[in-house]
Amino acid sequence: MSTFAAASRVVVKVGSSSLTTPDGMLDLGSVWRLVDVLAREHGRGREIVLVSSGAIAAGLLPMGLERRPADLASQQAAAAVGQGLLMAHYQKRFSEHGQKVGQVLLTVEDVTRRGHYSNAERALNALIGYGIVPIVNENDSVATHMMRFGDNDRLAALVAQLVQADALVLLTDVDALYTDHPSRPGARRIPVVHHRDELLSVDTSRTGSKVGTGGMKSKVEAATIATSMGIPTLVTSATNVEAVLAGESVGTRFDPIGRRQGSRRRWLAHASEIRGSLDLDAGAVAAVVDGTASLLPVGITAVNGEFEAGDPVELRDEDGVVVARGLVSFDSADLRRVLRRDSAGVVAELGEDAPGEAVHRDVLVVLPQGRRVP
Repeated sequence: MSTFAAASRVVVKVGSSSLTTPDGMLDLGSVWRLVDVLAREHGRGREIVLVSSGAIAAGLLPMGLERRPADLASQQAAAAVGQGLLMAHYQKRFSEHGQKVGQVLLTVEDVTRRGHYSNAERALNALIGYGIVPIVNENDSVATHMMRFGDNDRLAALVAQLVQADALVLLTDVDALYTDHPSRPGARRIPVVHHRDELLSVDTSRTGSKVGTGGMKSKVEAATIATSMGIPTLVTSATNVEAVLAGESVGTRFDPIGRRQGSRRRWLAHASEIRGSLDLDAGAVAAVVDGTASLLPVGITAVNGEFEAGDPVELRDEDGVVVARGLVSFDSADLRRVLRRDSAGVVAELGEDAPGEAVHRDVLVVLPQGRRVP
């Protein structure tokens, strides 16, 4: 049996382009078809979490708009009008299958601040425990340009982490990732991706539809986040959702490249809001990547940014590649004072109450693959 057919807890993300008509309005037929499939699976005992775009699209017609507005204020207004309508449609259709739904609206802070992350984790798991289908969306009516996910693909990957899903399905308007634009002769479906490096020669820059904000690039980035935490991910069209959950070979499957980790390490790896970075020498990099040692001030060559003790920071090697993330024990000013110093030197500079490690190994997560800083 395939991974997706056997998955007990599945996060399904559907984009605006899969829920709208060609002129950008909400397509109730598409909404109902999706619900019918998910409700059947839920009725068979599967735990389903739906991450749904479409609030802004649902608000266009009631506001007399012909297309998605460009300015943030109008997008927020459309989302405020449309979110209730979208949920009403979901609630009505799921109820026809005898099932209940719960709305969960998240902002960036809900997954980047540690306390908020834990609250969201508890809320989602409580809904699932009560047999309710959580329907998650970004809280577009209050999100800002600077503090938003930008599309729901990354949100879906983070939600999959929050609930420790067995699988993540990203539904879009293209049935798979292709070696070239699907409309071009010779373009071939890529059935499976074992590692993101396999896509270096593939163009994933095509943007989403006029009512959406994502594209294939965001799907690949979301798949990278999920698979690095041990969650298999599949990208395909909304029309294939039933085939995916039945285990058929459709779309593009991204195999896990990492292992499942505890809540704090999941948050550190991909959801935390980074406050600064530390540059390490080769010896410190080796100790950190080995996973058995804490980071000491003696191995740090530079401190970048301003932060306080307890903030998340990135750890970078001599080439500027991020190799790990962790919670720093010093504030940035004190850490600059003790760069390259051994334990005795730290005590001499800051006193006997100074922390012994810059980042303790218990609050440090090594990233599965280095990420070069732009």
